[in-house]
Amino acid sequence: MQYTGTAANIVRAAETLFAEQGFTETTVRQITARADVNLAAVNYHFGSKKGLIQAVAEKFLGPLCQNIEQALDQRQAASKQSIALEELIEILMRALLGVNHDNDHALSVFMRLLDLAYMKNQQDLRDFLIERYSSRVQLYIELMRQDAAPMEADEFFWRLHFLLGSITFTLSNLHTLHALERGEYEGDTEVERVLHRMVPVLTAGLQARADRTYFCRI
Repeated sequence: MQYTGTAANIVRAAETLFAEQGFTETTVRQITARADVNLAAVNYHFGSKKGLIQAVAEKFLGPLCQNIEQALDQRQAASKQSIALEELIEILMRALLGVNHDNDHALSVFMRLLDLAYMKNQQDLRDFLIERYSSRVQLYIELMRQDAAPMEADEFFWRLHFLLGSITFTLSNLHTLHALERGEYEGDTEVERVLHRMVPVLTAGLQARADRTYFCRI
């Protein structure tokens, strides 16, 4: 949804503060102060802070899903050959970069949003994300599973969350990780380089043989 006027100012202010501070740490009063509107404006346009969080989520996830869908359409139109897992992960990385180029806070908001969605008191947010976006990523996930190692559904579920966890940790700590490498951070160029480095690692994780033998507790 495209917001205009006061609603757009509120979304921009919320997006900036959510990226800087996190969703739970940011108050409605801080948002309205940044947007230079009164407190009632949030309730009028979004119903509540919960509705505002959903609006910010849509601003990022809508374009992300669109980028993935377009990339899959173009790839399938160009060739009838199956899409390899490595190429699928590259599509995800390019989609992340595409949204990041269009929206300065996109990756930070996405990382914060994933953290928030996993909190036990955020069932409403999880339900919203599943209802709004699960059908849009279903084909992508099915294609990933086709080229992943044979495994049960529960194992594939965990592998996907390991993938998301790796992306979240890396992008949330990019400056720190780069400092540990003793390099100079180069903004968008470094984000692209790091995401490219992750592709073979994430691909190998999904293609590793599933093993039902687990470590025993000592």
